[in-house]
Amino acid sequence: MSPGDLVVTAAEPEFARQFGLSADEICGYGFLDLLRSPVPARLREQFAALSSGRRRRFEERVTGRDGTGRNFPAEVTAVAVRKPSGATVGVVVFLRRAEEAVSGGPVLSALDAQVLEGVASGASTVQLASRLYLSRQGIEYRVGQMLRRFEAPNRPALVARAHALGMFAAGQWPPRVLPERVR
Repeated sequence: MSPGDLVVTAAEPEFARQFGLSADEICGYGFLDLLRSPVPARLREQFAALSSGRRRRFEERVTGRDGTGRNFPAEVTAVAVRKPSGATVGVVVFLRRAEEAVSGGPVLSALDAQVLEGVASGASTVQLASRLYLSRQGIEYRVGQMLRRFEAPNRPALVARAHALGMFAAGQWPPRVLPERVR
């Protein structure tokens, strides 16, 4: 990848295949156009630090989109390639699909997804029970199950953990669980 504009200049066939492209087709793509980050500005900042010589490498969790249009979680490791003078001449990027992607990641029932969306939007137990036509105890049971499943001590931690696992659609309010995370 060229360090200034972050355009893919060469790629291994396996790397390109993850995006549904050939090694020749992926050349010319903007690398940041292939990926989504929970914090896009931070990803740009990381690459800027590589290009300017302030960093030698970094790792970041991102989301890619494969050839079928489905998202997959991955970890990117980027390493600056420098001349002996210290000037950055390129960036080598390694993309490794997260283990969750292989197994499909956490999948919720449609009702649990609605409960999680409600918790993420700040709805109380009573509000959720009314909205979903369940008892308060039914909501508390489902929230408790998700707290254990996501290993979260409370509702805010549950939402943070679900967000970190890529459960929610990015940039959407109220929060919506991604369709591929619902069975």
